Amino acid sequence: MSTDNQTRKAYRAIGHKLHPVVIVKDLSDAVCKELGRALDDHELIKIKVLAADRTEKKELIEAVCTRLGAEQIQVAGHVALIFRAAQRPNPALSNLQRHQHVAG
Repeated sequence: MSTDNQTRKAYRAIGHKLHPVVIVKDLSDAVCKELGRALDDHELIKIKVLAADRTEKKELIEAVCTRLGAEQIQVAGHVALIFRAAQRPNPALSNLQRHQHVAG
């Protein structure tokens, strides 16, 4: 999955208004389940990554994206913006549909 630059820019604009929904320190089953639920509901989410150094942070974000089939859109400090398209997006919950005027 690869998003073009224009779409990534629109997603970053939407993500600017979001708050982290999950704090990730490790990739336990419970954390993955919550991340999966958040991605199913919202499609575009911010997560806060608690890591000792940059390498650990990068590896943890890559592991999250790989395990959940998501795409990293942006990383700023300890906060990552990740995206996974929902099979049936809920217009009331999807950050993309609720902020369509920004992305469109």
